[in-house]
Amino acid sequence: MSGDQATPGNDDYGKKAFKRSRSHFADRITADGRDGWPVEAGRYRLVVSRACPWASRALVSRRLLGLEDALSLAVADPIQDDRSWRFTLDPDGRDPVLGIRHLSEAYDRRETGYPGGVSVPAVVDVPSGELVTNDYQQITLDLATEWTELHRPGAPDLYPRALREEIDEVMAGVYEDVNNGVYRAGFATGQEEYETACAGVFRRLEELTPRLERQRYLVGDTITEADIRLFTTLVRFDAVYHGHFKCNRWKLTENRVLWGYVRDLFQTPGFGDTVDFDHIKRHYYQVHTGINPTGIVPLGPDLTGWLTPHHRQELGGRPFGDGTPPPGPVRADEEVPVRGRP
Repeated sequence: MSGDQATPGNDDYGKKAFKRSRSHFADRITADGRDGWPVEAGRYRLVVSRACPWASRALVSRRLLGLEDALSLAVADPIQDDRSWRFTLDPDGRDPVLGIRHLSEAYDRRETGYPGGVSVPAVVDVPSGELVTNDYQQITLDLATEWTELHRPGAPDLYPRALREEIDEVMAGVYEDVNNGVYRAGFATGQEEYETACAGVFRRLEELTPRLERQRYLVGDTITEADIRLFTTLVRFDAVYHGHFKCNRWKLTENRVLWGYVRDLFQTPGFGDTVDFDHIKRHYYQVHTGINPTGIVPLGPDLTGWLTPHHRQELGGRPFGDGTPPPGPVRADEEVPVRGRP
C-alpha cells in the first residue's frame, strides 16, 4: 500500500505478506504545470488523516511553509468503513469543499477500477473533484520546491539544493528501515520475517543516534525534509509501534538522544501542533483488526513528557535557517483536536 490505506482486507494484516505498493497516481503539481496541474492558490485540497505518518509529512510541510491559505485541508476520520477514508468528522458526513462522503469518490472520478487501495495523503483538484496525486514521497518535496511563490515570508528551505544528495541518502535509509520497517515488523506473517524487520528498525535507529548526538538535525544545521520524515515515525513510536507493531527492544523514551531529538521537533512550531495522539491510537488499534482483533485501545503511554525540556539548543543549529517560525496558533477553523494530547 502507498501511504496509509484501509480496505475490507484489514483482517488480513498479519496473515498475508506485507508489501507497500507504489503510488498509482503520480502526477505532479508544478510551477510550470508540465503534468497539466499548475500550482494555483485555492485550486487544490489536501486530504489527510492525522493518524497517518505519511499524511502527517504533508501536514508539517504545509504548516512550516505557510501554505494554509493556498492549499485547503480536509481531515478524514481515523476510523474507516468498507469504503476506506471517510469525512464523518464534518457536518452531514461530507467534506464541505468537495461535497463527498468518501475519498474514494475522488479516486473514482479520476479513474474507474484503479488498482490498489485508497490512500492518504491525497491532493484533489477542487473544480473537477478528481484526484491529482497520492504520491506520498513526492508531494512534500513539491510543496517545498514547486510552490515557492505561495510560501509565506520567512518560510524555511526544507530541501536546500546544496544538501539534496545527502538528504536523499539519509531519507532512503530511514524509509527502508524505519518508516516502512515498523510496518514490515507489525504486519509480518512469520517469526523470521518479523525478526528481520524489527532488527532493521533498531539497527537504523542506533546508527542515527551518534549522528544526532553530535548535531541537532539530520542534515546541516536546519530542519529539512529528512527531519520531517523521521519525526512522523518517531512521534508514533511508543504510542503504537512499540506495542502494536512489536517493535519493543526499547522505547523511544529510553534512548536519551532520540527522545531529546523528537521532543525538540515536537516543541517546534509546525510539528507538535499537527499531532493528534487520539487519532493515532484509535486508528492503529481499531483499524488493524488482523493484529488487534479486540479493537481495544491502550490507555498509555503518558504524554506529559513531550513538553519537558530537551536541551537540544545546546548543540546549536538554526531551526528555520534564515527564515522564521510559522505564526501560531493554527487558525481557529483548523484547530488540532486536543484529545490525547499533552
